[in-house]
Amino acid sequence: MNHLLCFGFGFTAAALSKRLDLSQWKVTGTSRSDEGVTAIKALGHGGLRFDEMNSIPDSVTHILSSVPPSAQGDPAVLRFGERLNRPFKWIAYLSTTGVYGDRAGGVVTEDSEIKPNSDRARRRVLAEAAWAKFNSHIFRLPGIYGPGRNQLESVKDGTARRVIKQGQIFSRIHVDDIAGILLASIDSPNPGRIYNVADDFPCPPQDVVTFAASLLKVLPPPEIEFEQADLSPMARSFYDDSKRVSNARIKSELGYRLIYPDYKTGLMAIFNNSPHLHVRPS
Repeated sequence: MNHLLCFGFGFTAAALSKRLDLSQWKVTGTSRSDEGVTAIKALGHGGLRFDEMNSIPDSVTHILSSVPPSAQGDPAVLRFGERLNRPFKWIAYLSTTGVYGDRAGGVVTEDSEIKPNSDRARRRVLAEAAWAKFNSHIFRLPGIYGPGRNQLESVKDGTARRVIKQGQIFSRIHVDDIAGILLASIDSPNPGRIYNVADDFPCPPQDVVTFAASLLKVLPPPEIEFEQADLSPMARSFYDDSKRVSNARIKSELGYRLIYPDYKTGLMAIFNNSPHLHVRPS
């Protein structure tokens, strides 16, 4: 029996667990709250309070960490240190394409120089180095979307913004494709390897909002120039980087074929499978 331990059981870990054959896999997730542990258990998995863990269960064969680093470092590495040196079958750390910094719309590959331009991205660089000591697979993720977390939802609830910044290009990935790529890596492990995880169609963020509105048959929100946009510091920081993320390695080395190669196919699938999005406001 394989046993996957997820440090943090968020959007991606939940999507991966749904793809596993539970007759052959046991899944355990961690949370920092009792409510989070209860939610994990409600899905039929094991749940542990991270801050109450003193060791990694002996039965664990695979580890996935999606916990963001703090100013002190990566929480799991700080807590367990050399205990992560056990001969696990597979270890993966979910990082961010933010480690590449701004490339003015240019292409980055896994061999591109690391140029983080924010404290958040610099912490990710340090976390990657910490996990690399344990021969972890590093997956660098751009913007993630999927059922319940997408621009269809934000257009419908009125929170979507069409912020225009000249030359701005983002990459993104559907959460089901992240899960598929992780499964492909589990089947063909290559410890220490780094993978960019992105779809085939990086584009300006406002294009995604416009397409979501067209699916919902509503007017898109008005365009707002970036300089005039009233954005939180966190939201504004996402516009500091503009780049196209190459996904060639996941295709050539993992043999992965994207389910949703662009945001249009991804959003259309979500729309077609989300009855609540078809309900027009009264």
